[in-house]
Amino acid sequence: MAITIIENACVFDGFHDELSEGQGLLIEDGIIQEVSNQPIKSQSDIRINAKGGVVMPGLIDAHVHVTDSGTSPDELLDKPASLTALIASRNLKDMLHRGFTTVRDACGADFGLAAAIDQGLIASPRLFFVGRALSPTGGHGDFRKPGDDSPQNPCNCSERGLSQVVDGETEVRRAARNELRKGAHAVKIMASGGVASPTDPIANLQFSETEIRAVVEEAEFWGRYVMAHAYTVDAIKRCLEFGVRSIEHGNLIDFETAKLANDLNAFVVPTLVVYEAAHERGAEIGFPNYSIDKLKDVRNAGLRSLEHLKAAGTKTGFGTDLFGDLQSEQLRELTIRAEVDSNVDVLRSATSINAELLGMEGKLGCIKAGAFADLLVIDGNPLEDLTLLQKEGQHITHIMKAGVVCGGHLS
Repeated sequence: MAITIIENACVFDGFHDELSEGQGLLIEDGIIQEVSNQPIKSQSDIRINAKGGVVMPGLIDAHVHVTDSGTSPDELLDKPASLTALIASRNLKDMLHRGFTTVRDACGADFGLAAAIDQGLIASPRLFFVGRALSPTGGHGDFRKPGDDSPQNPCNCSERGLSQVVDGETEVRRAARNELRKGAHAVKIMASGGVASPTDPIANLQFSETEIRAVVEEAEFWGRYVMAHAYTVDAIKRCLEFGVRSIEHGNLIDFETAKLANDLNAFVVPTLVVYEAAHERGAEIGFPNYSIDKLKDVRNAGLRSLEHLKAAGTKTGFGTDLFGDLQSEQLRELTIRAEVDSNVDVLRSATSINAELLGMEGKLGCIKAGAFADLLVIDGNPLEDLTLLQKEGQHITHIMKAGVVCGGHLS
């Protein structure tokens, strides 16, 4: 593989508050081999002059839905798999070109999509996937309307696009094992009501203690973890006490529960941009009325949840949860977070903290020797101005994944 040298860079390493100026990077075989404030003495095939701009880790989004192309679950269910795959390919390419070099799909993506990426068939960030989420009957992953009496399949394990309906310890174990068999990096469960589902109130608690502990045990058998859709204090607290490692959304969390997450070394992944975007454009793009009605319950609490997480010192990841035409607003999450958190804390969430969540600390989300060469070159300082990462990429000169330049306006 080509040897690349980046010179004249100010480095944000994914951890520290301050930039390291006058740095050079040696990249070979997709790995950062050296970071130095001295001239790098090596032959190179490619030389990039950062001209005093910032080199930082590629962004990581820990909550995306790359196969989700519509405004309601019904739209996804009505699409053939071949069309869904092509839509996912487009979504992944767009994410890469926004500067996201790694994403965790929070249900929908699968082994086949990951294999296509690994084989170079799709221009894409690195993909971590969970397969289909697990939901109880009437839960956030059960998209049947109240008047729909259609039966589930004989094993009580109805699979519909993003999720599967499972009830009882035996069925949740079987479903978890099957997703892990198919390569899932984690298992996702629905632990509270949600906005997009038609029948469950936000405050609804989902799955019993026995069921949740069973999924956690199965994930741990594989060296994996459980992520849980959970909004309310009760839902979050149950999940944490039963062994869940990653809480998704968490809008209605309080300080005590945020502190519990910190004490248990768990992560919370807020996804605030989806509520703002759906509030502003939901009616325009056909978001169901039942979802619009439930949206306000969680939207208005979003920034308050960040304040609790910050005060408790909770490991706070970076996610977006966008769908359909709202996917283009992915980078807006940065500036929404900055209403509460410092710019550097926002960037840490989207780099080193998310890398730790994925079990990839030291490999992703950082600039250091031995890390994957997934990085951005920016003609400015995002620690001072996060909008440099927005503005349709006009300030991102190079996007690199595994040592290969794959985007940026000077690529």
